[in-house]
Amino acid sequence: MKAVITVIGRDQIGIVAKVSQRLAALKVNITDISQTLMDGNFTMMLMGEWQDSESNFEAIKKELNDLGNETGLDIHTQRQELFDAIQKL
Repeated sequence: MKAVITVIGRDQIGIVAKVSQRLAALKVNITDISQTLMDGNFTMMLMGEWQDSESNFEAIKKELNDLGNETGLDIHTQRQELFDAIQKL
């Protein structure tokens, strides 16, 4: 399965490391990533991919929401199919 994950918030040290470590623990491979800083605001968009037999979408979404709450970041996780469909509207 593939998902699009966005991370938005005030810049702080270690955002990429925290997100990528959590994804690695969940057996999610980052297949594409883009990040930028704008006037102290951090934004990142990444594509994550995993085997359904190793992880499930709802568990990954919950873990990333928990990480967002711990770090003060807005982390949004969407199935790739849904993300693609919304972009076509």
